[in-house]
Amino acid sequence: MKFQEIKNNIYYCGLNDCDRRIFDELIPLEHGTSYNSYLVKGSEKTAIIDTMYPPKTTEYLKRFAENQIGKVDYIIANHGEQDHSGSIPALLEKYPNAIVLTNSKCAENIKNMLHVPAEKIREVADGEEVSLGDKTLKFIFAPGVHWPDTMFTYIKEDNVICTCDFLGAHYTFSDVFAVESKELEKSAKRYYAEIMMPFRMMCKRYTQMIKDMNVDMILPSHGPVYKNPSFILDLYADWTSDTPKNLVVLPYVSMYNSTMEMIDRLAEKLNAEGIETFKFDIVDDDLGDLAMALVDAATIVMGTSMVLAGPHPMAVNVAYLASVLRPKAKFASLIGSYGWGGKLFDIIVNLLAPLKLDLIEPIQIKGKPTEEDFKKVDEMAKTILEKHKSIGLV
Repeated sequence: MKFQEIKNNIYYCGLNDCDRRIFDELIPLEHGTSYNSYLVKGSEKTAIIDTMYPPKTTEYLKRFAENQIGKVDYIIANHGEQDHSGSIPALLEKYPNAIVLTNSKCAENIKNMLHVPAEKIREVADGEEVSLGDKTLKFIFAPGVHWPDTMFTYIKEDNVICTCDFLGAHYTFSDVFAVESKELEKSAKRYYAEIMMPFRMMCKRYTQMIKDMNVDMILPSHGPVYKNPSFILDLYADWTSDTPKNLVVLPYVSMYNSTMEMIDRLAEKLNAEGIETFKFDIVDDDLGDLAMALVDAATIVMGTSMVLAGPHPMAVNVAYLASVLRPKAKFASLIGSYGWGGKLFDIIVNLLAPLKLDLIEPIQIKGKPTEEDFKKVDEMAKTILEKHKSIGLV
């Protein structure tokens, strides 16, 4: 299969992985994913920007043979994680005269994780340029989107930028160019929520930087190439903004329905006030959907049953996930039911503490909720409404 030309001797040489169903042993994949690699042919030298996931190396190298790529001078490692750098050792065997260009942090990673020899690596500086003849590669360090070793490679004459994981999507395709759709938007948002949201402020910074560059195309390392960069940049500008939406996320686990009944009542009352809600059954629902909802949520209300004098372990897991994803939510509370006593909320409150959320008085009941308990839930709904009004969401 021929490499697909993206623009003026810049070729897509990546691969789809339609069958992969989980990423990093954590993230479910609805559409599989792609591992994007780019071949840049200059008038004097040739470079590969990012490589391949190790299980796909044989297929990847076969494509280079089929396309009769006889010489490679540089292998650019924008990021050391193996889904992008994993085929560097095999490429160095195939092209023994090639040199790996990367930053010092990534150099250390590929030495440790892939045993790439130090003598095959040349470290580059932020802003440094390397000539391929009629093409110039400029390296732009972008630590924090999402590893400290991440950088972008800008191809100056063609005004295109390779952003590695940033602005990507776990998405497969037959044509490398993005077809703008709600399905692609959802995949990109899920990807942002699960991978990039913990680094929201850095993402915000680099979104604006790329907007200001006015590039013609964005070439990420997962998902399609954006011939219309504003599609993905405008989405990121929204997702990384400081202002949440009028949305309450309600993750809950309920062993005998008592907690669920209170969550249902809260959702009903909030909806009646024009506040959107997203109920999430922690045991049965997809964590990726929760992560996407957290991108926009102004308030998080966690519901939990008690297990052995503490919160349900599944609720603890979700509280931990929320704390590491670092959404821009402003408010939080808790609802729960217990049978024989203990500390229902302390662990969850402590896990959420780094988010610096304004905590609304929790509701803890014994057994099945009474009408008095539901009145407390109704009061919580009113408090949330006032909180949302206070920041201009209602």
